[in-house]
Amino acid sequence: MPTVSALVAHTLSAHIDHVFGVMGNGNALFLDALDRTSTSYTAMRHEAGGVVAADAHFRASGRIAAATATYGAGFTNTLTPLAEAAQARIPLVLVVGDEPTTGARPWDVDQIAMASGVGARTFTVGRTDVAATTVLAIEHALANRTAAVLAIPYDVAGLEVGEADARADGPTPALRLPAPVTPKGEFATRVLVDTVAALAAARRPLLLAGRGAWLADAGEALGALADATGALTLTTALGRGVFPDDRYDLGVAGGFGAEAAMRLVREADVAVVFGASLGQFTMRFGELFAPGTRVVQVDVAATATHPNVSTFLRADAGVIARALVDELRVTGASPSGWRESVDVTAARAYEAGDAVASDGRLDPRSVAVRIGELLPADRVVVSDGGHFIGWANMYWPVASPDRMIMVGTAFQSIGLGFPSVPGAALARPDSTIVLTTGDGGGLMALADLESAVRVAGGRGVAVVWNDAAYGAEVNLYGLKGLAEAPMLIPETDFAGLAAAVGAEGVVVRELADLDRLAEWTARPADERPFLLLDCRISGGVIAPYQQEIIRVNS
Repeated sequence: MPTVSALVAHTLSAHIDHVFGVMGNGNALFLDALDRTSTSYTAMRHEAGGVVAADAHFRASGRIAAATATYGAGFTNTLTPLAEAAQARIPLVLVVGDEPTTGARPWDVDQIAMASGVGARTFTVGRTDVAATTVLAIEHALANRTAAVLAIPYDVAGLEVGEADARADGPTPALRLPAPVTPKGEFATRVLVDTVAALAAARRPLLLAGRGAWLADAGEALGALADATGALTLTTALGRGVFPDDRYDLGVAGGFGAEAAMRLVREADVAVVFGASLGQFTMRFGELFAPGTRVVQVDVAATATHPNVSTFLRADAGVIARALVDELRVTGASPSGWRESVDVTAARAYEAGDAVASDGRLDPRSVAVRIGELLPADRVVVSDGGHFIGWANMYWPVASPDRMIMVGTAFQSIGLGFPSVPGAALARPDSTIVLTTGDGGGLMALADLESAVRVAGGRGVAVVWNDAAYGAEVNLYGLKGLAEAPMLIPETDFAGLAAAVGAEGVVVRELADLDRLAEWTARPADERPFLLLDCRISGGVIAPYQQEIIRVNS
């Protein structure tokens, strides 16, 4: 009979095609057994990196991935990205070792309590329920779009399975993401009718879509709805590219948006929001819409997620978008004509910046513009967190939401950039993976610089915005007169660090240094190295979204 660890691996492999992680005492038997299944395994260099890579893999592919770590210190290293996955509603299974069933050893911690504290439920296998418990963990992650922990007690891991699981070789149930939420009842019907009437009468209709709309496969229906109403469109940062026609798209909502585009948003008389949580950054701290705008939100959340929402309908974005299109056709409504009356291209344009800032270092805006011109069109952008986060969102458009991966934004974390690269690279084997990270977050994630280079190879580019500081802290607290010494970082040679793990590092001190990216792009992926651009930028150029935060915090 198989061991408990072997049956976990066998059951997991029926539903999950990739596992990322670091081996230790608590998961060694599981990884040994996994090696004899069809599921691939990618070794990371830090346990946090395993969870980040699995998270990025799902965001880029829509296929659930798993991570693994040992017990104790290995598990506690996963807590930050585990919290991110739970808050960002990423279906993910973390397979870990755990304390023996006989009781905790001196180095054990209460892993169940810790996982619960960051929003992840733990499923612990026993000798007679291994397959069932493994399936339950996967099912919980998928059905609730969240992170789940699958724990293997240390003294159980190598035991042969008990009688119940000895018969667990039957058909494996098919697990999938939850079915679309379809509204039912008189109230939902009334809301739908009222929304149709509002859109039909609107002179300046606007559609805003987020990542939820992409997950609901609502893109085509939203495009049809925009055509039927003559609406301008707008997306959240995680929804970029969801509308099929970008001719009338104002870009990203909130602080990443162009100022002229945001002024147009405030002219809307009716705005319908699909699959967007309407967080403070998207909503410009409550100022995205004008006070007179009627805001209708369609989301799978239990209730409206912002006080500015006038009408809320709990439903799948795709279901409602298609229903609205059908009803507008029945009523014979005509498009408003608003979108044809404005210059959308001019409105969504950003400032190009200067070649060099006043302190003699590069202006990050001009660097972002030039990199955007040189990057391959098939790119998948993965972003760490920090002040620099605006530059890629403003200047590097992507073709669809699954090509902008921002692990860390839900939990407001930095240091998850480099380990995002392997997850995205394996999910998108034919695309160029472009990392945007700061020097602070880059140093935090340095253990998995090697993983990024090893896995992405010649398909990988890392852009390090190196301003020798924690830029967001300087902007928010340095301007208030707080001591700046803790906010500063000795200028780090990221190009040299990249070379040490087999990549090519280029120090970028002037725009002409970016010609190396043009040369790199022109070569086939199998003939080029992983490329890291160490961009020595000015900290004096503050991103618009940060200026917005500064204003609110003042």
